Amino acid sequence: MNKFIKLVLAAGLILSMSAFTNAAPVDAAANHKVQKGETYWKIAVKYGIPIKELMKINNAKNAQLPIGKNLTIPNSSITAAEKDLLARLVHAEAKGEPYAGKVAVATVVLNRVASEDFPDTIKGVINEVANGYYAFSPVQDGAINEPADAEAKRAVNEALAFQGQGNGSLFFFNPETAVSKWGFSRETTITIGNHRFAK
Repeated sequence: MNKFIKLVLAAGLILSMSAFTNAAPVDAAANHKVQKGETYWKIAVKYGIPIKELMKINNAKNAQLPIGKNLTIPNSSITAAEKDLLARLVHAEAKGEPYAGKVAVATVVLNRVASEDFPDTIKGVINEVANGYYAFSPVQDGAINEPADAEAKRAVNEALAFQGQGNGSLFFFNPETAVSKWGFSRETTITIGNHRFAK
């Protein structure tokens, strides 16, 4: 048990990693013993880490993973609190949408964090206010305060695994309910369910 966890437990605080079942602690690199049927992709999704980082840190030359091999799991670039916030946003924004749409919503937030045009943290992106409007309506109407379901949590981990890849979507909207026509002027990257994604 690492020093940080001992201090937290000694202080009588509860360290809640249960929000993301099977997620590794974000404060230390971990090891993972490869089981039958696992791939770099499945392991990256399990831990919510970019597949490119997982392969790089383990000097992967190809996608083959021998059973029993010990992999180093890199430190997560985001905290458990940030994962929870992102999952709650995904849950609120994409409730009733296909799973792929939930992954895409999480990916939009991560793409914004990586973009110079937006705040550089998940919290900053999600809580951004521009011209008097919240970037995401669930922040304004309070829906973001609802707990995320398991599917939203999985979607966040998958988006994190996919991080740094994809089509660069920075926006999404429902063309049927959009009040502003601004989104229609953006280049569409993909449409999933009721959401149109754009950059």
